[in-house]
Amino acid sequence: MATAQRSASVLLMLLFSSQLLAGCGGIGPGSPNASLSSDRDTVNAGQAVNFDARASTTPDPTIIDEYRWKFGDGETKTTKQGVISHVFEEPGNFDVVVEVYNDEGAYDSASLMIFVNALPEIILNIPDFVKTGQEARLDASSSFDPEGGGVEVTWDFDYQTDSDGDSDPQNDVDASGAVARLSVSEAGNITGAITVIDDSGGSNTTLWSLRVISRSFMIVWEEAYLDYDWSGYLEQGASHEIQFQPGEGARVIEFTATLSLARDILPITWPEDNFTLEADLPSSGWSYSVITTQDNITENSSATMELTGMNPYPESGYTVYADSKEDLESALLSDPDGRFGQGDWYWTITALECDPDTPIDGIDPDQGNDWEMDVRVLVLILRISEISV
Repeated sequence: MATAQRSASVLLMLLFSSQLLAGCGGIGPGSPNASLSSDRDTVNAGQAVNFDARASTTPDPTIIDEYRWKFGDGETKTTKQGVISHVFEEPGNFDVVVEVYNDEGAYDSASLMIFVNALPEIILNIPDFVKTGQEARLDASSSFDPEGGGVEVTWDFDYQTDSDGDSDPQNDVDASGAVARLSVSEAGNITGAITVIDDSGGSNTTLWSLRVISRSFMIVWEEAYLDYDWSGYLEQGASHEIQFQPGEGARVIEFTATLSLARDILPITWPEDNFTLEADLPSSGWSYSVITTQDNITENSSATMELTGMNPYPESGYTVYADSKEDLESALLSDPDGRFGQGDWYWTITALECDPDTPIDGIDPDQGNDWEMDVRVLVLILRISEISV
């Protein structure tokens, strides 16, 4: 009887010991068999990894009760399900462990290694501001991969504008390379983006802002006289046309034109020659003509045409802000109150009453005449000079 009691006591002690050993490392016939897999073993910092321990088993009649997860980055979690997702915020190598417990407290563990790639560091140097039309240098050449790999840099020059037409304004590549140059024609604030990608596919994006300011210019209107002269010979009924453009880059104020004829000193019985002078300014809708006068046979006959107050005098010697010198010049010269006389001017000289004169031996001694025209135009020439800041 004593021998049977001692045998029963030993059996109970062995059974109790096996349960303790199974709960402390999966040792014993009732321990689970842990299994662990992941959807990937390499990720970039900030990305998630999905872990699966559902292939773990436990002997009948026990059932798996819980999964205890250790992600190697200080984070732990306990679940009833055998799947979990975890985000690795920091780079490095992490030993992920799952402990699988059954309903009797026995457990087993499995582990795998996850590599988390460090995102590249962005170091950006851009100017505080640029003027319209000037080139801004955007420099990211100091950006680097903490793990020593190479990097690629792309630039989106306007984070709000879809430049590639794919309906997503935040994925444009307007330039590539460590250094980019940007020129903007209008004042305002521009928000762009820079993306740096390392050789493991790790990507880092940050926004940047550039202030674009208008340029400052000094406006001066300078008085100048433009003189033109032409001469020639015309026979009865013939015409000669002259074309010129005194208002280019200027504002026309007034002009005077004189047509003079070289009169022959011959018997007064001969008829006097006459010429007409006509001026046409098509862009201003203005046309006028005069005829030469015959006051004294010993003097050249002449015709004079003049027009004053064609445009008002503008303000001069002031500062104005504009995006470009070209736009400012165009706006000032296109002022509706100062455009009279712009474009081509046409002058037409026509010989009248040159034929017939009194013939000598049946020959008309004077079938035409020489003429000379002088024109003086007063203009205000626009001078625009940029003021440095």
